[in-house]
Amino acid sequence: MRLTEEQEELRSAVRSLLTRYEGSTAWQPLAEQIGVTGLAIPEEYGGAGYGAQEVHVVMEELGRVLSPVPYLGSAVLTTHALLASGDQETCARLLPLLATGQITGALAWAEHGTWDPAQIKAEATPLPGGTWRITGTKGHVLGGTDAEFLLVAARTPTGLSLYEVAVDAVGLRREPTVTMDQSRALTHVVLDGTEGRLVGKDGEADRALQHVMDHACAALAAEQVGAAQRCLELTVAYAKDRVQFGRAIGSFQAVKHRLADAYVLVEVARSAALGAAFAAAADSPDLTLRAAVAKSACSEALSAVAGEMIQLHGGIGITWEHDAHRYFKRAHGSSHLFGSPAWHRGRLSAELGLITA
Repeated sequence: MRLTEEQEELRSAVRSLLTRYEGSTAWQPLAEQIGVTGLAIPEEYGGAGYGAQEVHVVMEELGRVLSPVPYLGSAVLTTHALLASGDQETCARLLPLLATGQITGALAWAEHGTWDPAQIKAEATPLPGGTWRITGTKGHVLGGTDAEFLLVAARTPTGLSLYEVAVDAVGLRREPTVTMDQSRALTHVVLDGTEGRLVGKDGEADRALQHVMDHACAALAAEQVGAAQRCLELTVAYAKDRVQFGRAIGSFQAVKHRLADAYVLVEVARSAALGAAFAAAADSPDLTLRAAVAKSACSEALSAVAGEMIQLHGGIGITWEHDAHRYFKRAHGSSHLFGSPAWHRGRLSAELGLITA
């Protein structure tokens, strides 16, 4: 599996821009100069009409620098939830704005620390006039504090459904979550009889959320590979420069072996992430399997390589001034985002028929 020349040129453009703009200031240049916000949006809705491979490239580059921009929450989760809903009117109204980066959206999905749609307890009841009253709480909402609208998953007697909720709706509270990884903005959302508009058909959001889960895991895996690659690069560079006992520490066999093991972890993770991206781009029937593999393998690879980064940097690796702690925190947070590696191995086993889901 190889990326095309055009996709590598996209990588170069994104990396170059991220060297010029730091933190959240990169969002508008990424949207306006490169158009990353519209990559996965079909041309009929104002997007570029590309797919998961291009998203993979962008996410890998964002992961290298631990960028806090709301790409994953808005351009991946919200975009795919809208597309999977099949609601053409809502897509035609919101996707062109998402494509240009004029607005961002957030998907309020997880409850009580789990992203399993079967565990969603929020409830929606119909109101006169075609709207719905939603009651429940949502956690770990990516970019939810600054988003211009929310997509909320809630349950009706018919089944699981998606609702568009205005951020100024009565009964809605958005509370920023204090996280270990301060470069990932998460929000706690409370809906107390909040009015929302049905997106798609009542009771048919299970399929849409499965679609979102697979694309979310594929995208997050790419981000984890980018972060792990950067950890390895920084650690190799330090091992070449740091002198101990009259020699660069990278010349010691024990250090060489640890760096070699880290390199293998990064490359295996890269293969898993690319496998998920290619399956997502082709809408392959084994996408769920490949996405679960990628989420599990890439989470554990980043955690291991970030840990080695701290160990091999010695005392400097545990200082606030060095970037090592930032990558370690991202590794811990992203490992649990969208479900732990163990939970995804359970999904993988169910997909392979080894256990009953």
